[in-house]
Amino acid sequence: MSDRLCTVLLYSDDPKVRDRMRLAVGTRPAPGLEIEFVEADDYAGCVRLVDDYEIDLLLLDGEASPGGGLGIARQIKDDRDDAPLTCVVLARAADRWLAAYAEVDATLTHPLDPVTAGTTVAELLRRTHAAA
Repeated sequence: MSDRLCTVLLYSDDPKVRDRMRLAVGTRPAPGLEIEFVEADDYAGCVRLVDDYEIDLLLLDGEASPGGGLGIARQIKDDRDDAPLTCVVLARAADRWLAAYAEVDATLTHPLDPVTAGTTVAELLRRTHAAA
C-alpha cells in the first residue's frame, strides 16, 4: 500500500516558526500518510499557493505579522467555496474563541508539541480525503 501524499501550506512571516511547524508535524505524521510542504510568508503568497496548488491543509501562524493566521484563514474561507481545512497555531489557548470565529478547523499552541501537532494534522488530512 502506498502512502497518500498531501500538501500542507505553512504560513508565517518568520522562517524559524515555519521550520518549527514543519519539524513538529514531520513528513510522515501517521502510517500511510506523507506530507509535502509549501511555504508562504505573506497573505499574497498564501492566496497564490492556494490558487496554484491543490492544498490539502493550511497550517497558519496566528502570531504572524502583519497578516495573522486567523485573518488569513477567515478570508480564504470567505473567498473560496473549496477552501482547504485550516489549523492555526496560537500563542494563547484562550484565543481559541477567535479561531472559532475565523472558522478554523483546529488549533495548536506554541510551543508546538510534535505528538499533538502530528496527530492533529493527520486527523485533518484524513478528514479531507474521506470527504473526497
